[in-house]
Amino acid sequence: MPLQDIQTRIAKAEADAGRDPGSVKLIAVSKVQPSDRVEAVLEQGHRIFGENRVQEAAGKWPDFKDRFQGIELHLIGPLQTNKARQAMGLCDAIHSVDRPKLANSLARLAQETGSCPDLFIQVNTGEEEQKAGILPSDADEFVELCRGLDLPIRGLMCIPPVEEEPALHFALLRKIAERNGLEGLSMGMSSDFETAIALGANHVRVGSAIFGERVKPQE
Repeated sequence: MPLQDIQTRIAKAEADAGRDPGSVKLIAVSKVQPSDRVEAVLEQGHRIFGENRVQEAAGKWPDFKDRFQGIELHLIGPLQTNKARQAMGLCDAIHSVDRPKLANSLARLAQETGSCPDLFIQVNTGEEEQKAGILPSDADEFVELCRGLDLPIRGLMCIPPVEEEPALHFALLRKIAERNGLEGLSMGMSSDFETAIALGANHVRVGSAIFGERVKPQE
């Protein structure tokens, strides 16, 4: 589990891009990872983790939060509207705000509870039919909608198409963020996080490079 290797590579990418040291937040993606692997990374002092599913996060993280101080949990997978309340109670940030119905649910719950995690709008930069996210052409309007609901939108997130050059998608996401006055860019994974940092990412999501290949749950 070469956590330190990843941290070293992030620091070098920051320096190469002329970025301030520590300006990039490493989200260790612990989805579908056994608890012993996650605990090993916690024991090394890392505290920022990402999960794809609310149900898995709910089963894994309350115990870890009782045992380790300062954990920051990010939801990076699709969020069903009926799981929004649970997600808001578990997570410090949600990276997958992708449709008006979800935005309205989050706004209603934020009014009800008086608090809300940091939110990132997911943009489907590749315009892939099977992938969640607001289309780039609709992103400006959706940012405006979310702001009108007083949601704490911190930035944008994307997952580039596997077969395409990720730099093109990272650059597009940055352009959308800049014209909307958003500073947060959640982009870059195990295979391309250095490219993402060069193009302005301040949240990178790294899983297999830290934990090893995912362990699929048994049927």
